[in-house]
Amino acid sequence: MHPELIEIPFVHLTVKSYGLMMVVGFLAAVTLIRYLSRSFTKDPQHITNAALYSLIAGVIGARLFFVIHYPDSFRDDPLSVFAIWKGGLELLGGVLLAIAVIFLYIRYHKLPLRHYLDALAVGLMLALVFGRIGCFLNGCCYGKPTDLPWGVRFPYGSFAYRSQVQPDLERGRLEPHLDLPPEFFGYYDGDGNYDPGLRPKAQLTPEQRKQVTHGPYRCLPAHPTQLYTSASAGVLCLILYLFWRRSRKAERMGRYALATRPGSVFGLMFVVYGVMRFFMEMLRDDNPFEIDHLTIAQLLGIGLVILGAALIVLFALVKPETLAPDNPKPARPRK
Repeated sequence: MHPELIEIPFVHLTVKSYGLMMVVGFLAAVTLIRYLSRSFTKDPQHITNAALYSLIAGVIGARLFFVIHYPDSFRDDPLSVFAIWKGGLELLGGVLLAIAVIFLYIRYHKLPLRHYLDALAVGLMLALVFGRIGCFLNGCCYGKPTDLPWGVRFPYGSFAYRSQVQPDLERGRLEPHLDLPPEFFGYYDGDGNYDPGLRPKAQLTPEQRKQVTHGPYRCLPAHPTQLYTSASAGVLCLILYLFWRRSRKAERMGRYALATRPGSVFGLMFVVYGVMRFFMEMLRDDNPFEIDHLTIAQLLGIGLVILGAALIVLFALVKPETLAPDNPKPARPRK
């Protein structure tokens, strides 16, 4: 876990691992989308423009989703909503708002919407690969305790550790996973105010530090759900790419089958991601339950599956999208 990778000298600003991996994922996605778009446009500059707008929208959406999800964190200091450099972003919210902005940009410039959305779908899965690695380095989006050999122990004071040593009524957990003695809780901050929460590691005795790092009170091994999601996103990216190639081949041949018309890959992205996210939530231990022991991410996952299936059916029924004259034309149907 490395939430801060480096510190810039003199100005004392740190480079956050989560933000850096989001930028890496963004650049990788833009590069891939530009490559895919060469098959239907001669001007990939629109990809770059839309990507820049979507990056800004992604940060706003990720922060907004986090604020809506955890409003209690900002009750005492409402202005801290804007302090994104202190952390607090949710990838799903950023993705959804970024998609909305890209959709509006494409419509405004009258570009071949469904072709761009198909390329976008493949690129988004690639971005997710790097985004979830950022989550792992940041320590968020952690999983439940596990006995599996690849379980990860997060450090004292991390999100996972705090979750394990406290009950979580929002997840129906009345007892903590790890029974930490009372002397590890309660301390006075720099202003002399008492905080009943977990004591900072710097205020622990040498014996206590040993107990929480190598002794009986170290973090329990947890599912590395961030890496599970990253690997799954890589597989989904490959699947979507193969469907994209199949769709382009069908367009060139003029012979369409189910889920091969332009836009279908975009709909398929919602289906496969929604399914993946629904089952991944079963291994995570951070999001509160909302309805019938389902988290907000699982409810959204169900909605995404329905939306994606509807889009696939819709694009299979409507007339194929016609490319503009300055775009490469698909070959005529064979007789």
